Amino acid sequence: MIAKKVKIQEGEDAIENFLRLLYLNNPQSNKRLARQLLLPIPLVSAIKKEFIKIGIVVQKKGIMLTTNGKTFVEDELGYKGIDLAFLHSIMEDNLSMEVIFKEDWILLENIYGLRPDANMALDQAHCTMKTSLKRAILALRMNSLIHKKILCIGDDDFVSIALGFLLKRLYPDTSHNRTEIHVADLDQRYLNQLSDIANKYHLPITCFQMDFKDSVKDDFLNNYDAFFTDPPYTLQGMSLFISRGLAMLKKKKGTLIFFSFAHKSFDETYKMQKIISDMGLTIQQLHKHFNEYYGGSIIGNTSQLIVLKTTEWTKPIIAPNDSFKEFLYTKEVNQKNSSSK
Repeated sequence: MIAKKVKIQEGEDAIENFLRLLYLNNPQSNKRLARQLLLPIPLVSAIKKEFIKIGIVVQKKGIMLTTNGKTFVEDELGYKGIDLAFLHSIMEDNLSMEVIFKEDWILLENIYGLRPDANMALDQAHCTMKTSLKRAILALRMNSLIHKKILCIGDDDFVSIALGFLLKRLYPDTSHNRTEIHVADLDQRYLNQLSDIANKYHLPITCFQMDFKDSVKDDFLNNYDAFFTDPPYTLQGMSLFISRGLAMLKKKKGTLIFFSFAHKSFDETYKMQKIISDMGLTIQQLHKHFNEYYGGSIIGNTSQLIVLKTTEWTKPIIAPNDSFKEFLYTKEVNQKNSSSK
């Protein structure tokens, strides 16, 4: 409603972020909010005026949430019952993963150490536990965790576990947590183990088997608020996995995609960026050498994490009802390219 009134191009997520930032730090100035939201000050003022009209915020030595505003953020945006001091420490301090997850560190090391062996034929390579935890923290800081429905497209990295344990730390009473984490993967070994861990530690993770080469079933379309993917390190794999994720995302602009991919040559990077552009996505952030792997020597045991954002023109280049017939994984793609020379 507010987004329509002020005609904000950044979408509903910008309005949600406005309230979230006030909830974390009350009061704030127009200028500071504008900097954090990456919006012009007049637009922040327009949002503020609309919220003042409905009693959500008030102007008192800065912009402040009213009691009704705080209740709205807790009830409607999912912040009720959250450990606010812990949330502040993550959002504002450069804490190490060992400090953030100190209560569960040894347990997590055991969980990650028991992952099934990586299947090289499927381009699987386990990222380190720290990498998985860093991805979860990034999602929280970018407002893609609290009260969201998150999809992991392939999860031999156990990102879902990192997200789940972070939520356990954020919500001492887990009944307050309203985030859902879904994992889609071809490899049933990972789905079985993730389900067992989720049941044992009461994590909000649901798993289902999916071959991304097949068309997407109607039940999964337009369902999710964000997704993670670390696809096969081929342009075909990138195109397919992101296309499937876009088909399953809710149709709104400003939604984030956490996409991990190998560092490529200039020419391959150009092709990758063109695919991103052709799908109507923008690059919000790019983190070189963000991901570290126990395997994956072919990519130097590291890869980049690119945060993509949906726009008004976002559309998968492989339609949801189309099956995928091309070669997908690195070995088969390389063999095809060699034989065609």
